[in-house]
Amino acid sequence: MNKLASSTLAFLCLALSVQAADIKIKVTKRYINFPISQQVDRQVMTMLVDGQEDRKFNIRLANGDPEYWVFTDVSAYQGKTITLSYDGDESALSQIYQDDKIAGQDSIYQEVNRPQFHYTTKRGWVNDPNGLIFYAGEYHLFYQHNPYEKEWENMSWGHAVSKDLVHWEELPVALHPDKMGTMFSGSAVIDYDNTSGFGKDGKPAMVASYTAETGERQVQCMAYSLDNGRTWTKYANNPVIDSKEKWNSRDTRDPKIIWYAPSNHWVMVLNERDGQSIYTSANLKDWTYESHTTGFWECPELFELPIDGDENNKKWVMYGASNTYMIGSFDGKIFTPESGKHQLGTGTIYAAQTFSNIPASDGRRIQIGWGRVEHPGMPFNGMFLLPTELTLKQTNNGVRLFSQPVKEVESLFTPVQKWSNLTSDQANEKLKPYYDAKQLRIKTTFKLSHATDAGFNLFGQRIIGYDMNHNTINGVFYSPEDMTSMELTADIFIDNTSIEVFIDGGRYSYSMKRKPDRKNTEGFHFWGNNIDVTNLEVFEAKSIWK
Repeated sequence: MNKLASSTLAFLCLALSVQAADIKIKVTKRYINFPISQQVDRQVMTMLVDGQEDRKFNIRLANGDPEYWVFTDVSAYQGKTITLSYDGDESALSQIYQDDKIAGQDSIYQEVNRPQFHYTTKRGWVNDPNGLIFYAGEYHLFYQHNPYEKEWENMSWGHAVSKDLVHWEELPVALHPDKMGTMFSGSAVIDYDNTSGFGKDGKPAMVASYTAETGERQVQCMAYSLDNGRTWTKYANNPVIDSKEKWNSRDTRDPKIIWYAPSNHWVMVLNERDGQSIYTSANLKDWTYESHTTGFWECPELFELPIDGDENNKKWVMYGASNTYMIGSFDGKIFTPESGKHQLGTGTIYAAQTFSNIPASDGRRIQIGWGRVEHPGMPFNGMFLLPTELTLKQTNNGVRLFSQPVKEVESLFTPVQKWSNLTSDQANEKLKPYYDAKQLRIKTTFKLSHATDAGFNLFGQRIIGYDMNHNTINGVFYSPEDMTSMELTADIFIDNTSIEVFIDGGRYSYSMKRKPDRKNTEGFHFWGNNIDVTNLEVFEAKSIWK
């Protein structure tokens, strides 16, 4: 068969025809696959379903050999005709095709730079987690997502679900950009009392609050789902808050909604200009401005926690995207700071959010943060850090947040070896068999003896650098509970592209991009003058994708 005949047959099989810069596709398969090249400029593509505009997005459509492929799930449009109208080079349309498989599906989750125990999207860009919620046995992770490229653009709400906070199933995009704007960050709640009227036939609505962004204005909108987050209907009278003029600022975004039981009303915490504003509502539609706390930027959080597990002694925490927080009191309208700002952690983490609707029988405050980590050569970028449990504890410096991986994470790691009371040279020798491990967990406690500066490296990359003289870890101020302590405990999680470290039981944590330098031959290496490694444990890691 000659090349022309082969191409003609392929087009007929896909029920696809090209006219000018349009493609019409009679949907008979689950996915439409798009070839992407980072070497071409973005152009606008409009998707119409049976003649009605469904979505519009920017895409770097390859007009030669693609660098990678992306996809969109069109299973909801079976039997319908989709028209893709493209503003770019018409010849680039010829490689688009529909299939029941994602292009490259057989290698997904096996790529060389794919994290193995952190969630990543199959294709495209991710950043802020959105709408974290537990409902009907599932943890929902929504997130900022560009489905059409591995760089930031086309902000949508990606979606994944898990039954154990460890193994995730990626679902179709939940919220696509519309004429009101792109879908920026937000939150989700379950409206059990149907205050919004979105519920139906006794089924409570899952209600998402999000920011629609146009470049000139950011407004707050609502959408709801009656099928456990699988499909969404946007509120017909959006937006519910438009506050640009009030603040003389376009920075009005990232609504976090909670239920305040003592006053029987909803509370929205909203980033506005220079801090976090409080709004209240009886129905999730009509909102009243109440107060403002300066000093935060993006992705607000507000939650209450017991101190040292004492339910009769609680404090409220106001939290921002940079992993800083204040501790105080809250009366349903006004947050009153009592201490802070404090720093929970540093590194690649940003825009962390906590789950709503965790059952009272569980009672945990569970957080997931965006890991700002690139994945060179991969058709995806960004990742999500390990889910952690947040707790408040009384310390010598006052009440502080602690963060440790949730108990479910333990299922991924199998103990291999454990040693006690080693010199640094002995510890380095014990770790030699693990130099080539792509994923690993290491727990260690080391004690400074003749040194005021010591630490732990991986092929020359500084994982821990503890300077007792200046009270810093990797250059960040850190004061242990015992201020004269010369001992440090670390729980280290090493994945293909990232490293997470939890210090002294979650008192401080940080994350970093993994940068192994294979020209460096030292492997795992404790350093410091005569330090004692009093504990060293090694764990093998399981993949969440198998």
